[in-house]
This record gives sequence, structure tokens and C-alpha cells, in this order.
Amino acid sequence: MTAPFTFALLLQAPARGGSTLLPFVFQVVAIFAIFYFVMIRPQQRQRKQHEERLRNLKRGDEVVTSGGIIGKVVHIAEVPHEGKTGGTMDDRITIKSDESRLVIERGRIAKVLTAAEPAATPAAASK
Repeated sequence: MTAPFTFALLLQAPARGGSTLLPFVFQVVAIFAIFYFVMIRPQQRQRKQHEERLRNLKRGDEVVTSGGIIGKVVHIAEVPHEGKTGGTMDDRITIKSDESRLVIERGRIAKVLTAAEPAATPAAASK
């Protein structure tokens, strides 16, 4: 009964003079690949989508600031930068929250909520 186990152990033992570094390198590369595809790549994609949503802000969009203030975009003042076109993260956005108006930087917006669709009135729905 011990002969098959001994034979199996001999098959798994590295050959003399062979490098044991190759399996270790393979494991490290495999761990890094898994880490990249599970953690890094989705986070980069999420960041790019968020920046794209911030660049496409328009009046009437509801936003949540990094401080937790919820408001609607009233005005967008683009700060001119050399060589950059479109919205940058330094642009100033005026939002209205209840009766207050706040000026914030575009980069300080944590989330862009979907613009509220106008609700259909009961009179328009019955026609």
C-alpha cells in the first residue's frame, strides 16, 4: 500500500538541478492577474464612467456632493484651461438645494442622479 504513495511522491519531486523558481513565478503572475482583473480593472472603468458623467452634466441634473448635499444643477461656469476643452474637474457648478444656492467644484460631485422625468398628469393620461 505504501508503494503507490511513494511512487506518487517521487513523480512530484523536482528533478535534480531543476529550478524551483519557475512554479513560484507562475504563482505570483497568476495572483497578480487575478488581482488585476478582479480589483484594478473594474475600478478604473468605474472611475472613467464617473468622470464621463461629470463632463456631461447639464442644467436640471440632480447631484450629490462628496459632503452629502443633494441639489439640482442651476449653472455651470467652465474655468478656461490651456489646451483642455470640455468640462474639467475645476469648473464651478452652482446647485440649488431647497432655498440655498451653493457653488462647488465639478470634481467634488460624488454621484450624478438621473434627471427626474416629468410625471404624466392624470388629465394627460386619460386623453
